[in-house]
Amino acid sequence: MKLGLITKNECIDFVEFNITGTSETYNKCDDESLFLNANVFNIYAGCFERSNHLFDALDSALFNTRKIIPLRNELDANLGKLVLIENIDEFKKYVTSIFLGKDLIRELTKVDPLWEQCWKFYLRRLVVINRDIIALVDRCINEERNFWFIGY
Repeated sequence: MKLGLITKNECIDFVEFNITGTSETYNKCDDESLFLNANVFNIYAGCFERSNHLFDALDSALFNTRKIIPLRNELDANLGKLVLIENIDEFKKYVTSIFLGKDLIRELTKVDPLWEQCWKFYLRRLVVINRDIIALVDRCINEERNFWFIGY
């Protein structure tokens, strides 16, 4: 499991962030698309759900000019929560309070049985991912593009 945005060549169990196409369609798995491990995406899924009532993590969802600013605000609020985490207990509480967040803890335990000793590294990666998604959303805002979420 890679903790960060990935290219389509690195994907196995993922979601797609796509900035191609129109408000009707997109270019699935486009070279410009970025991807994220599905278990990691769960940390940010609430941001997408709260900003677009049509959001479904197993389908596609469009974030156009009406939905993208609320998404940006939700991601910013999520980032604010992440940067305030100061110890492993707060980290675990934050992750496990999220729907399917326990799946991320299980995955971390599988790939790194000693993850609790370097929990700050994983927290920093979640912060970086949050900032990377915000940067992609900002790009869509600045270039007047649609932002598509595609769940697989």
